Amino acid sequence: MPAYIIVNIKVTDPVGYEQYKLQAPPLVAKYGGRYLVRGGPVELIEGDWQPERLVVLEFPEAEAARAFLDAPEYAPVRKLRQASTDSDMILMLGTSV
Repeated sequence: MPAYIIVNIKVTDPVGYEQYKLQAPPLVAKYGGRYLVRGGPVELIEGDWQPERLVVLEFPEAEAARAFLDAPEYAPVRKLRQASTDSDMILMLGTSV
């Protein structure tokens, strides 16, 4: 069953975040993930949610997503994201359509 990491990001340090954006994609790919959404305009359809920047990653299963998040080589990259953004992140299981 595929798993999705969904992140709402408010960039607080654009220079630091640019470094994160360069370093994260190879690690995402190494753990079988791929970007489905990486920023872009957001249009509110209903409610009052105001996301800043949305990122959606797809992994083949939850174990691969967790392996990516817990990878020793991702730890310094994760710290870079945490230092340069305010982020909310969820892991969501999905079904193939």
